Amino acid sequence: MNHNLLVGQSGGPTAVINGSLYGVVSEGLANPEIDNVIGMVNGIEGFLADHTIDMAPLKENGELERIRTTPGSYLGSCRYKLPEDLSDPVYPELFQKFTEKEISYFFYIGGNDSMDTVSKLSRYAATVGSDIRIIGVPKTIDNDLVLTDHTPGYGSAAKYVASTVREIAIDASVYDNKPSVTIVEIMGRHAGWLTAASVLARKFEGDNPVLIYLPEVAFSPDAFIEKVKEKLTKTSNLVVCISEGINDGNGTFVCELASDVGTDTFGHKMLTGSGKYLENLVKEKLGIKVRSVELNVCQRCSSSCLSATDLDEAAASGRFAVSAALDGETGKMINFIRKSDDPYILEFGTADVNEICNKEKAVPEEWITKDGSDIGDEFIAYARPLIQGSVEVPMKDGLPYFAFRK
Repeated sequence: MNHNLLVGQSGGPTAVINGSLYGVVSEGLANPEIDNVIGMVNGIEGFLADHTIDMAPLKENGELERIRTTPGSYLGSCRYKLPEDLSDPVYPELFQKFTEKEISYFFYIGGNDSMDTVSKLSRYAATVGSDIRIIGVPKTIDNDLVLTDHTPGYGSAAKYVASTVREIAIDASVYDNKPSVTIVEIMGRHAGWLTAASVLARKFEGDNPVLIYLPEVAFSPDAFIEKVKEKLTKTSNLVVCISEGINDGNGTFVCELASDVGTDTFGHKMLTGSGKYLENLVKEKLGIKVRSVELNVCQRCSSSCLSATDLDEAAASGRFAVSAALDGETGKMINFIRKSDDPYILEFGTADVNEICNKEKAVPEEWITKDGSDIGDEFIAYARPLIQGSVEVPMKDGLPYFAFRK
């Protein structure tokens, strides 16, 4: 019998999720205890439809190296939710396929919902006495997984946000004769880690973005207008950063004040439009020049601001996951343990995935200052090490040379 490794990606991509894939695949191919490395195309949903590929040729033809610096999910993704009921027939179907493909090791690279999949598969494995080792490798630009200092993908997205907001602030400052407001809407449903990173854009105290709003603190449109009026007396070209998920503290998102929102397959509200709502509110209440900018998908798909720290940690976490599985671990997620901010020292460990899935880590309240409109120094000390270092992305004909499945 062979001992094969199966790996897949799930949920929204990041700039370094393929770095984690690179780590898992390269370590798997190098280990004599593993016979074959198999990729799931479009995650667990694709695996159910028998969509898999052999990963070994990617190392032989050099594609694996390009995968490391390619954004998006090389294997494709899915948002497939396994049933809560472990007696559902999908579970024996999956494990029969595992047996047919001689799978001994299962790795799923993803965020909260992906860890839910890891939890269910590992719990089902225990009920049927399966010895398949099932490990979750974290990713998410939202940085909202519990029991880990941070997640791969966050550092690069934070670097993109801080860089882009700094560029926007420079652009907004060229006309200094009339007051204006630029509102930047940043991803973050319930946790404002990514929006908080906009504070890194400041070049000096009092620099833009002057106001920063996270979903962890109840948002009042009236109080917002008063803050804008106050800050405009000192800064004529005001930049404001907001999370897409800012809300009134009672479950109503600001974007819902403008229009109805739909839900995705996991029941999450699909948020967009908070920036546009506030743009119209400022226009109505203050009658000044105002625009809103939604950073949108660029926050997770840009390779132009890859953090070397982030990419190195993503690949290392994938390698560590393989080692953990070979050491007998299962039902775990790889977690990041920070030992020091300066110098920045990080270690890897494992945590029970059942204690992680379906929970969210918020930005600590004590890191949010000035009545919920600013970010404190504690966050800066936390985030700054994660954005360090640049990555040289391979180029061809003047453009990034990315890997892709044909």
